[in-house]
Amino acid sequence: MLRSVILFCFLSFAVPLDQSSKPNAWKTLAKVKIEKRFDETLNYEIDYPTFSKEVKALNGKEISLDGWMIPLDELRGKNYFVLSALPFANCFFCGGAGPETVVEVFLKKDLNFTEKRIKVKGKLSVNGDDPLKLMYILEEAEIMD
Repeated sequence: MLRSVILFCFLSFAVPLDQSSKPNAWKTLAKVKIEKRFDETLNYEIDYPTFSKEVKALNGKEISLDGWMIPLDELRGKNYFVLSALPFANCFFCGGAGPETVVEVFLKKDLNFTEKRIKVKGKLSVNGDDPLKLMYILEEAEIMD
């Protein structure tokens, strides 16, 4: 459901930005296989991940990622957003990549939206079971300078 809401909200929100470098943690998070399966509870086909050993090893660990904000403060407040490895024009929600390129972020402190690339660190939760959440969730996160 969350994936559908985000897709609906941001399909037309495209901001072309520089994407010259990609952090190594994103490369590790990309080591996942996605299988579409019908979910009887939601009554439609959704993505189910199978995580690599490298991804599973990051579960519960503090990691840092850089990327671009997809604001969702209307859903949960200014301490919540989705971080995309790619600018909006190329992100998962706009059709340029897969669900492994986005992370739900729950910050310790509120943050106003920015179109600039940011870097966050926090505790990673790997989600393979709850289709109402993204595959990756960064909790207790902080913005790094």
